[in-house]
Amino acid sequence: MKSRFVAAALLAAASLIAVPASAQQFFRIGTGGTAGTYYPVGGMIANAVSIPGKVVVTAQASNGSVGNVNGIASGSLESGFSQSDVATWAQKGTGIFEGKPNVPGLRMIANLYPESIHIVVKKGSGIKSVSDLKGKRVALDEPGSGTLINARLVLAAYGIKESDIKPEYIKPNQAGDKMKDGSLDAFFFTGGAPAGAIAELASSGAGIELLPIDGPQAEGLRMASPFFAVDSIPANTYKDVAAVNTLAVGAQWVTSDKADAETVYLITKALYSEPAQKMLAAGHAKGKMITLQNAVKGVGIPYHPGAERFYKEAGVLK
Repeated sequence: MKSRFVAAALLAAASLIAVPASAQQFFRIGTGGTAGTYYPVGGMIANAVSIPGKVVVTAQASNGSVGNVNGIASGSLESGFSQSDVATWAQKGTGIFEGKPNVPGLRMIANLYPESIHIVVKKGSGIKSVSDLKGKRVALDEPGSGTLINARLVLAAYGIKESDIKPEYIKPNQAGDKMKDGSLDAFFFTGGAPAGAIAELASSGAGIELLPIDGPQAEGLRMASPFFAVDSIPANTYKDVAAVNTLAVGAQWVTSDKADAETVYLITKALYSEPAQKMLAAGHAKGKMITLQNAVKGVGIPYHPGAERFYKEAGVLK
């Protein structure tokens, strides 16, 4: 009798599992650490694009860009967030993926928001352009960081070799401290503006300026590395700092070419629906930048066919 009840219970449980599984898709987003920006933005997007009965989207904490790309490659994630440079290198087998297994099947869902390249100098230092960094003490961030790779590309675009400066490989908060005590002239940082370490430095009374990355050098860099997008940091984003033109890498939502085209089409369409756009704008400072116009900026890898279909329908891709 007991075995009959157990069998009946198992049959009932199996039927409950089978119906929703056939009716809806599950789609995970790898984000980043819980203290970063990717994690809360991922949670908002998951809520905004889930379609009851069709697609259940969930966000999960991860190690960030490289971890997400590797998770997509292994099949442990359906999608994830990545800096545009990391996504491009992973797909093409260049940059930090040179000589390592790459992810040729990586595909774009959407560019979300810009992560600006900051070059911070002390106010009144006389350093007015990237070219003026020759011979100066410049922090480029730690080995393995996206900032370090971005910094090297920017310096090279202006004809500056690492041997032409006095490089230091430290994080922006340490660089800020060294700038305050006069033992550093400049530092690079790639991240969403306002960045905490720079805001703190600007508010400390030390006085800072940001160097522009524009003109023919920036254009040449964009031609060589299409994951860079034109960007600007508005005046007073940091206390008493003027507006500046720069470049940005995008925070991007990527997936595999194996992801179901209809599922990706539905979640992309849902992301740019009016209710989702209102939810994102109200939920996080970066959410206001997740717009249809920004979705196709700074894209260095192929679009997923589902996303491409939506962008063509929406008129932002030809």
